[in-house]
Order: sequence, then C-alpha cells, then structure tokens
Amino acid sequence: MEAEELESEASEREPREGTDQSPEAAEEREESEEAACGAKKRVVPGIVYLGHLPPRFRPLHVRNLLSAYGEVGRVFFQPEDGFVRRKKKAAAASAAGGKKRSKYSKDYTEGWVEFRDKRVAKRVAASLHNTPMGARRRSPFRYDLWNLKYLHRFTWSHLSEHLAFERQVRRQRLRAEVAQAKRETDFYLRSVERGRRFLAAEGDSARPNGTWTFAQRPTEQELRARKAARPGGRERARLANAQDQARSNQGLLAKIFGAPPPSASVEEP
Repeated sequence: MEAEELESEASEREPREGTDQSPEAAEEREESEEAACGAKKRVVPGIVYLGHLPPRFRPLHVRNLLSAYGEVGRVFFQPEDGFVRRKKKAAAASAAGGKKRSKYSKDYTEGWVEFRDKRVAKRVAASLHNTPMGARRRSPFRYDLWNLKYLHRFTWSHLSEHLAFERQVRRQRLRAEVAQAKRETDFYLRSVERGRRFLAAEGDSARPNGTWTFAQRPTEQELRARKAARPGGRERARLANAQDQARSNQGLLAKIFGAPPPSASVEEP
C-alpha cells in the first residue's frame, strides 16, 4: 500500500513540475527566436540625396530638420564651383560699391544625408519630397521645397569613390587646359622670335631694298608654257586650244537650239 501511495504522489508531482517549467522554457525559446530575428534583421544605413539646397543652407540645418524623423549619421554637401563662387563674390563686391564690406557666403549645390536605418530613409524621402522645408513662418527656408530621393543600394563608400573620381576628372581637365595654354604661349613666342629675325635681316646687304623672295607653286599658265617649250609641245598646245574652242562652240549651239550638250570628251594624247 505504501508503494502504491508513493507512486501516486510521484505521478501527481510530475505534471505539476512540468507545468512549472513550461513557461520558463517558452520564454527562453522566445528570447532565442527574437535574438535570431534581430541578427537576421541587421540595421542597414540608408542614404538620401538632396537635389536642391537653398542659399545659406548648411549641414547643421538639415541635421536639425531631419533628426525629428530618425537618427541622422553623416552629412555631406557639395560646394559650388570655384568659378561661380568668384563670380558671385565679385558681383556682391560691385553691388556694395566699396561703401561697406560685401557679405558673401559659400553656397552648396547638392547634398547627401545618411540615416542609421534605411527604412527611416525611405519613409523620409517618400513623405517629405516636394514639401516646404521650414514649418515655422519665420523660417528662411519656408518657401523652399524638399527635393529628396532615396538611393537604393547606395553606401557611403560609393559616395567617396564618386567624389574621388570627380576630383580626378577635374584635375585632368585642369592639366589639359594648362597644357593647351602652354602650347599657345610657345607658338606665340616662336612667332615673335621669327618676326624679330625678319626685322633684323632687313638691314642685311645680301637683300637689297629689303625684298623677300618666296617659292610658290607654278600656275596653270606656267605649266602650259613649260609643256609648250618642250619639243612637240606647241602642236599639242595648239590642238588642246582647238579642242577647247570646239567644245565651247558646241555648248553654245546646244544652248541656242535646245539640244543636249555633248558628253564626249576628247582626251589629250
């Protein structure tokens, strides 16, 4: 009897212990699944491209405006070209008229903003595109619109490579322009030196009255005269003149009577 009672108590304890351990095992299983999901869903940064930047718009402004929608990482603005900057600076100085110091600030043409999560970047680019930049009335960018575009599968390393490539292209273009300017300068200096030599040679006794002789190609008349001077050349010249005169007479008759001009051509012997 005692053995049967012990077995019944053990059988009663087993389900109780199983019911006590099942929630803990379920929690551990859920935590492991969440950790596995978190490892699979790794946070990937996303980059948003800004195609329009108003004057006096700085990286600090875009960071303050976009930080309300998500965590913002790196920000890069492309400054305007040096030629355009110098032109604007000169225009500001001329507008001031020398009375007071001209106020000119460097502007930017385009920019890139990195969000820590690409899902936030997609949401920001889709919701803020073509909307006013400044929400407050006194904001200087109230009447400017966002021009945002999410760059799919674009990382910050790609941006660095793109900027390095643009710098290399700019250097090569500048090097080519400098080489072209150097060639033009050398040609001008050679021409000046040649002119100086010509002017210095004007007083040479070998060239009386400062006359110069240049070798030119013989004209058609000179070539005919040379051919006529050869033995039998006069007869060939006379025959060629007769053929030319006959051809001109036939053309004149064709024009008068409306007949087609003769197409046959007489070859010179």
